[in-house]
Order: sequence, then structure tokens, then C-alpha cells
Amino acid sequence: VTAKTAFLFILPQYNVSVPTADGELVQYHYGLKDLVTILFYIFIAIILHAVVQEYALDKINRRLHLSKVKHSKFNESGQLVAFHLTSLIWCLYVVVTLIPAFSFQVKFFYLCQLAYWLHALPELYFQKVRKEDIPRHLQCIALYLVHIAGAYLLNLTRLGLILLLLQYLAEFFFHMARLVYFTDENNEKLFNVWAVVFVVTKLFTLTLYILVIGFGLPRVENQALEPEKGNLFSFLFNHILFR
Repeated sequence: VTAKTAFLFILPQYNVSVPTADGELVQYHYGLKDLVTILFYIFIAIILHAVVQEYALDKINRRLHLSKVKHSKFNESGQLVAFHLTSLIWCLYVVVTLIPAFSFQVKFFYLCQLAYWLHALPELYFQKVRKEDIPRHLQCIALYLVHIAGAYLLNLTRLGLILLLLQYLAEFFFHMARLVYFTDENNEKLFNVWAVVFVVTKLFTLTLYILVIGFGLPRVENQALEPEKGNLFSFLFNHILFR
């Protein structure tokens, strides 16, 4: 009983074996039990956040002697650099290795992403974020949660992975540029790199949206609503939004 309960918290649920020509393929879908798994990884994210803060950022901060405002921004960028770099590597691995759209690896990635951005809410209190900065943080967190949850629930995991890869790439360079700037205010070269990466990633994002939504979804062969196959978004798109 204890092991089953532990697995409920640690591992993604709702796995189904699908017969294929090469044997069986284990696929996953979503359900209410995912909330339990997300809750567990929220606590893991809080712990990892504290570890990065204690053993990396605080030590660097003591050497730099930054002002209170810069200290806060340095911590924010430091945490996000660690997160974006980890997510980039993980996301790139999933995309490049062509892992099936709703496999264990993909589902676990999305659950961890949701857990991270949800953990950012209590971190606003723990990090003693200034009141005037809270709306900006809440808006950012909400946008990430809506987009990640949307891709997860509407079975757009492959599209979501690529969009997150592009977004996190631009964000990684931005926060790296801020870290470098805080250590040496005369060094702004990385901001130029970020500007180029930002424009390129947004162009790719816009192109991808047009290709998938403008040309891909209208050509889906099965236009009927089949929730078990995760075609809710294509059904809404073709029958309600643009009928």
C-alpha cells in the first residue's frame, strides 16, 4: 500500500499499453491524479530552488556586494538561468530523439514544468519580492501556466515542446546577459546576442503557429470529436472557431 501511494506522488499515472508492429508502446493520458504528482514536484522545486540559492547565488552575491534591487534581480536571473538551461537540455533531448508525443518522458516533462511555475507562486513570498514587482511576476507565471497546461490538456505536446524550446532559449540568453551585466556593468555584449536570438526565435514561433494552425489543423483527416484520442483542440478549431 505504501509503495502504491508513493508511486502516485512520484511517477506519472494513467499509462496505457498500445499494440504496435514492434510490440507494445506505453502511452499516457491525463487525469486528476496528475495534480498529486504536480504537488509532490512543487515541493521538490522549492527544495532545489533553496539549494541553488544557498550554495551558488548567495555565495556569488556576497562577493559582488550588490545593492538591494540588483541583489533581487540577480537572484531572479540566477534561478531562471538554472531552470532554463535544464529545461532546454531536457526539451532538446525529447525533440531530437523523436520520443512519442505522450510517452512517459513527455508527460513527466510537462508535469515538472507545471510544478516549477506553480512553485514560483510561494517563492514570491519566500524571496520577499517587492509589492510593485508582484503583478509582473504573476503575469509571467500565469502566461506560462496557461500555455503549458493548454498544450498538455489539448494534446499539443509536440508543438508545445518546440515553442518552449524557442522561448526558453531566448529567456536563457536574456537572464545570462543580466547576470554578466551585474558582475560587470560595462559588459553588455550578451544583450546584443539576446536581441538577435529573441528576434529569430519569435520569427520561428510565428511561422510555426501559421503552419500548424493555419495549414495543419484544417487538414486533419478525423474531424470528429474523440476525447480519448486527444483531438479536442482540432475539433474546436475546425467545428466551432472557424466553421
